[in-house]
Amino acid sequence: MTRRPAALLAGLALVAAGLAGCSSDPGPDDAVDSFLSAWKSGDLSQIAFVEPTGSKVAATEVQAALKELSGELTPPVVRREGEPKEVEGSATAAVDLDWTLPGGTHWTYPSTVRLIKGGDDVWSVIWEPAIVNAKLKSGDQLALRRQRPERAGILDGAGKPIVEPRDVVVVGVEPAGVDDPAGIARALDSAFKSVRPALPKIDVSDLPAKINSAEDPEQFLEVVTLRRDAYLQIRSKIQPLEGTRFREEKRDLAPTRAFARALLGSADPALKEDIDKRPDEVAEGDLVGHGGLQGALDKQLRGTPGVSVVIANKGPDGEVTDGEELWRSEAKAGTPVKTTLDVSVQNAADTALSGLRQRSALVAVRVSDGAVLAAANGPDGGSGENLAFTAQVPPGSTFKMVSGYGLLSSGKVTATTSVDCPKTFTVDGRSFKNSENFALGKVPFQVDFAKSCNTAFASLAPSLGDDGLALAGRALGLEAKWDLGVDAFSGKVSTGGSAAERAAAAFGQGTTLVSPLSMASATASVAKGSAVTPKILADKPAAGDGAALKAEALGPLKSMMRQVVTSGTATALKDVPGGAVSGKTGTAEFDDNPAHTHAWFVGWQGDIAFAVFVENGGGSGTTAVPAAERFIRALH
Repeated sequence: MTRRPAALLAGLALVAAGLAGCSSDPGPDDAVDSFLSAWKSGDLSQIAFVEPTGSKVAATEVQAALKELSGELTPPVVRREGEPKEVEGSATAAVDLDWTLPGGTHWTYPSTVRLIKGGDDVWSVIWEPAIVNAKLKSGDQLALRRQRPERAGILDGAGKPIVEPRDVVVVGVEPAGVDDPAGIARALDSAFKSVRPALPKIDVSDLPAKINSAEDPEQFLEVVTLRRDAYLQIRSKIQPLEGTRFREEKRDLAPTRAFARALLGSADPALKEDIDKRPDEVAEGDLVGHGGLQGALDKQLRGTPGVSVVIANKGPDGEVTDGEELWRSEAKAGTPVKTTLDVSVQNAADTALSGLRQRSALVAVRVSDGAVLAAANGPDGGSGENLAFTAQVPPGSTFKMVSGYGLLSSGKVTATTSVDCPKTFTVDGRSFKNSENFALGKVPFQVDFAKSCNTAFASLAPSLGDDGLALAGRALGLEAKWDLGVDAFSGKVSTGGSAAERAAAAFGQGTTLVSPLSMASATASVAKGSAVTPKILADKPAAGDGAALKAEALGPLKSMMRQVVTSGTATALKDVPGGAVSGKTGTAEFDDNPAHTHAWFVGWQGDIAFAVFVENGGGSGTTAVPAAERFIRALH
């Protein structure tokens, strides 16, 4: 064995000592980082914990305590801020806790993690509830308390609320007080049917079964919610009934049940599907918009809920009581939606449709700026579908306003050009006829227009060419792109097609489809002399004036539309108050049965253009023109 020099052995010893000095056990920073990482993952099994007294505590106990203390909150993101401060075997580390609350709100604050070094040189975390929050103690838990925001209203064009809290009465029964369930159902049904104007059908056929199967005989079993004026009509009939109970409340409602109902939509207590769809935004008891503007602009109207974090204490009996509030984010009320609606015009429109049993619509547009003044749907405000804006139906002879403009602007005819109006006219084997098979013979074009001669327009269709009708429609604002805030159909005009299709399209049949809003806007364009873009939200920027219509066509067209009222198919409007009315009637076949027709009238008086549509309404003189007359008379 070779002996090494003493100097070499001494040198090796010094190197070894130096290497030992470069290695060290994990410090407090490593221990803190491991703890924070384990807190995030939910597995604390590899972390050493002691109580403030120095006694060891199991990681499983700490894990359970953290879960209990967090309560209703999801685990926070915890970050170490700087290096721990170490003093004689103990250390403190500054951390930040960031809790994400419902709605994406953040609650952030600093905290401290304390550590102690054991005899084995291992750093242990001192477990104490103060790590989660300085004000927490064992047995506490964090809880969320929601502040419901105030829902904003929908305003009319004058800035006054349309939808606002109004008095209602919730009609119900207490099963324990009812001896004859079938009898009370019959009595309520009879009373509800006596209300005027008539209520939507209220089905009480299952009320006896609900009464008999009620788990709590003393519960309030709701039957229907009535506006107070409707309730007062039948109060004397239903209050004496055995077991009836009544609850007075306020609901956000329009002035009447029919008032722009399909356009406005409704704000109702949140349904389960509303809550499931937006659990961070909607809770039980919130008002949520359904349909119309209430649905489309629900987020704006509903506002933002507030949230507070409180310390909840669980008593010996398990009952939870709220303690100190630690943090609060205030609820933000919704923002009102200002519409262009005019209450008096809307009421007149609703009145005009009130006597019709068929589905119907009446739209009124201010000629000068395109503001929608009324959007009525019938019967009784509509069934939820805003037919006034979204219907896609043939326009019938109201479209002679469009084809008339196309023919006049192209110079193919003038108002005085003689155009034959035979009883029938055949194109490619397809026979066209006039309403009630009338014939005028050769008369001026303005007479064909005023008397609504289909055969004359069918014969003139080739003069429009393949796309002349579509170009005329676009000049009047049809097929435009609208940004109204709610669904609306701006029309689709027939173009090209066979000779028979073009003949049919010339008087509003064929494949052309429109909505009452699109026809009211097109009529406003004629009245104004340039394309009018409708708007329903007052705060949206105005679209501006469209291109001017050709003067050589516009003047004669206006005169012909006035002639419709003075000597044509709408003479019932000759003597209405408020000034001269100009317009066009229309009857539109919509299926293979010629007896099935929609009824139309479009026109204007002063600064108000309007369109009346009655689904399967027969001849326009039977339903649409009388509705137009009711509308104008109600306005004045």
